[in-house]
Amino acid sequence: MARKNNDDAVLEITPQLLLKAYACGIFPMSESADDPHLFWIEPEHRGILPLDGFHLPRRLARTVRSDHFEIRVDSDFEGVISGCAEPAPGRDNTWINTEIRRLYGELFELGHCHTVEAWREGKLVGGLYGVSIGGAFFGESMFARERDASKVCLTHLVARLIAGGYRLLDTQFTTSHLERFGTIEVPKADYSLLLEDAMRCDASYFTLPPDATGEMALAVLEGAGTRQA
Repeated sequence: MARKNNDDAVLEITPQLLLKAYACGIFPMSESADDPHLFWIEPEHRGILPLDGFHLPRRLARTVRSDHFEIRVDSDFEGVISGCAEPAPGRDNTWINTEIRRLYGELFELGHCHTVEAWREGKLVGGLYGVSIGGAFFGESMFARERDASKVCLTHLVARLIAGGYRLLDTQFTTSHLERFGTIEVPKADYSLLLEDAMRCDASYFTLPPDATGEMALAVLEGAGTRQA
């Protein structure tokens, strides 16, 4: 949450400082939800999902096209970050503490933090959130309370980023789940070049409308040459 100098004065992390850190390839995390402190991370190898290399499983494409979930954008940030902080299989604790909620909530109000949300029968059943700067989108976390909810949100996110002219989708780390969709790991030096290029780009998160249908998202992906398997 803060760093101390020799005089024990507290330097608060502000949304503006956070944006500068992201632009330099650094992001914060916490040890647990109960830990009030944050620490900075700059991985030697970074996870990215190349927007021209997104893998879309055919079964998932059918689910996206069916509009089984109502997809919304930026309608319930608090609901999404709370969902991301919930316990999940293989994860009993979360790094999303009170300070993370505060900082990213303020970024959301400033228009630098965005969500993609899956709703069904009036309930939020999945979603993701991340930070947008220039032509880079830094994915933070995702959750699902129903099968495929977060996967459909990821598909809509990739389509939205492609339509908006983004150049970089940063996943921070790689996981077996993300690798199925084309996420790769790149050395820090290569990542820095990709980030620098993306920072020079003026992308728009809302080129696709907030209520874009699955058919609209798939049309963008097909136009970009997305591979289906």
